[in-house]
Amino acid sequence: MTRIALVGYRGTGKSTVARLLAQKLGMELVELDRLIDERAGERIPEIVSRFGWEKFRSLETELLAEVVQKDNVVFDLGGGVVEREENRELIKKHCLVIWLKASPEMIVKRIKDQMHRPSLTGKSFTDEVPEVLKRREPLYRSVAQLELDTESRTPEELAEQIAAYLKSQMPNSGRT
Repeated sequence: MTRIALVGYRGTGKSTVARLLAQKLGMELVELDRLIDERAGERIPEIVSRFGWEKFRSLETELLAEVVQKDNVVFDLGGGVVEREENRELIKKHCLVIWLKASPEMIVKRIKDQMHRPSLTGKSFTDEVPEVLKRREPLYRSVAQLELDTESRTPEELAEQIAAYLKSQMPNSGRT
């Protein structure tokens, strides 16, 4: 029974690394944001625009509680999942949590062309990222068993490092 949850700010490589890791380990990939889109019948920007962030976070918590007990899964979690204490407790209890991180400058560089993502604060990404990271970093740290900087490694290298860590922690956790 293995559950791996990748957390971190948007633009840190969670989706790519989660996909590679799931393939490498022969595990199911669960993308929480995609499940939210499917459940709501519309994309996250539309949910946030119509109902606000609180409604989105409630839906996120509801779906996380449904899927977090699945076995042999790599979870690609949204960057703000750690904002709610209930979510932090769920992922700490049920998953090996890995925090993928990068500097504010690198994150801005990576997400600057992703205008489909709604602003969290109404500010520009350049102003928003450092502000939100300052609030979230202690939350990511509080749930993570492993922290990985994504700036100087490829997604493939990160997936390999996570697989090696997993093997060292749980020798019968999957194939490599």
